[in-house]
Amino acid sequence: MAIQLNAEIRKVAGKGAARAVRNNKNIPAVVYGEKQEPVSIELDGHSFGLMIANQPGLRTKLFEIQIGDKQEDAMLIDIQYHPVTDLPLHADFKRIDVSKPVSVTVPVEVINAELSKGLKLGGVLNFAIRSIELIAPIKLVPEKVIIDLADLGVGETVHGSDLKLPTGVSLGLHQDDLTFAIIGGKMAEETDVVAAKSATATAAPAAGKAPAAAKAPAAKPAAKK
Repeated sequence: MAIQLNAEIRKVAGKGAARAVRNNKNIPAVVYGEKQEPVSIELDGHSFGLMIANQPGLRTKLFEIQIGDKQEDAMLIDIQYHPVTDLPLHADFKRIDVSKPVSVTVPVEVINAELSKGLKLGGVLNFAIRSIELIAPIKLVPEKVIIDLADLGVGETVHGSDLKLPTGVSLGLHQDDLTFAIIGGKMAEETDVVAAKSATATAAPAAGKAPAAAKAPAAKPAAKK
């Protein structure tokens, strides 16, 4: 679902003008791209601050920015923050054609670790890569990609090509061979074989050595007559 934003045009650009916008509790921003001139805008600081604080996945969303009587379809590319207060100082939006695919990086999340067959058998989860590049029209881009661990056994791996994606969404370049998650450790049958070999080795005498013969008791000295 698209995010609606209302904005006003900034008639004056530059650091001084941006500082004046922030002094009025608003956020300076710019919309650029699609072979059009960039437009300097300002956003309501309160509502924009609440949105970025409470709504995840903003960089995978379509923004419909209403500027006067014109609507700009755009993606949020960057937000600059104050180094001390962590308040937003500036936002960059890039125009997009909603009918064309875009390249977006989204987070990867694992679920059902408590149900995982491999983890129950003592395996260890290695969740190596936590984001993935996807290509799709912006309206089809998911907020995140899910890896279900429930049926994953010891020694099994999840590659990019194993991920379940919505219809119309494809992997970015070189993403299909990446290893996103693996459950490491020895499988149960391997553990049993090792334990059995260890028990056999402990019980058996050392190879090539015969049991030592029992020593005959020492002869008693003859009694004196």
